[in-house]
Amino acid sequence: MIAKAVLLLVALGFSWSMGAHYTGACMGMPYAAGSIKLRPALTLMAVMTLFGATFLSHHVLLHVGHGIVLTPLRVSAAISVIGIASLLTILFTRLRIPTSTIQIMVFALVGTAIPLGLTVEWTAVLRLAIIWLLAPFVACGLGFLFTKILDLIPWMRSTDSASHVGSALVTAGAIASVAMGANDVSNATAVFLSTRLFGPLMAGFIGGAGLAFGVVTWGRPLLERVAFEVVRLDRIMATAAQLVQALVVLTAVIFGYFTSMNQALVGAMAGAGLARGRKTIESRTVFMIVQGWFIGPGAGFAVAYLVASVYLK
Repeated sequence: MIAKAVLLLVALGFSWSMGAHYTGACMGMPYAAGSIKLRPALTLMAVMTLFGATFLSHHVLLHVGHGIVLTPLRVSAAISVIGIASLLTILFTRLRIPTSTIQIMVFALVGTAIPLGLTVEWTAVLRLAIIWLLAPFVACGLGFLFTKILDLIPWMRSTDSASHVGSALVTAGAIASVAMGANDVSNATAVFLSTRLFGPLMAGFIGGAGLAFGVVTWGRPLLERVAFEVVRLDRIMATAAQLVQALVVLTAVIFGYFTSMNQALVGAMAGAGLARGRKTIESRTVFMIVQGWFIGPGAGFAVAYLVASVYLK
């Protein structure tokens, strides 16, 4: 009973930190454009994130909870997976090494399973890896296309269109928030299914509540950083990028997979920039993203394998 309570607290803590981490990815652009103020931005994101996590995450939760490691996890192993993923995410954030929480968590799960003799579904891991590699490039192409399409809409280009474009940008941010809840809640609470602690609806709701709480209590710093230090797009480009990010992530979610919110957004921003002949993403940023594809999963696997081999056998 105590172990299950610890698992619940660790999962809530992880979801809380993720909610704060992704405020910039979801609402940074509408906030930067002045389309929505700080507190309404955080409140809207929290509500939409909770909705996405509770009602749209079930396929992803089932896939991660039962489709990657086929043998049920012990509660102690589940605590280890979530604890390692959470601590590594915090460490990489402090070191300013870009990576993906999703990728860390999946490889921490695999790294825990192997020394414990649990059955890993390697085909599912391979599919996820292919999706993670393709998503930024797909987002880049769609970002280019969506920007070109929005540029053709007369009221989007007129001088009196600021309020309309602002509304579209806030709507795109809200959709991205739904996508984040549906996509990322499984990082923290898919282990509830693996350990048979809760079903997908309750796992989604608990994780969604943690995400929403993180948004409203600790989301301001990253929201402001993305809004005022990272975003260099006009409103049409930002709307296109945010819509593409949500589309790419939600498409993966519909099929029971999940991908990186940040990598999808960066790819979409690059495509929007190409459509305007601008360099919105520096080559150094691209290199750091590629670097993150290896550092995050590699660290998650190595640390989890070591902990499972020494402490969980």
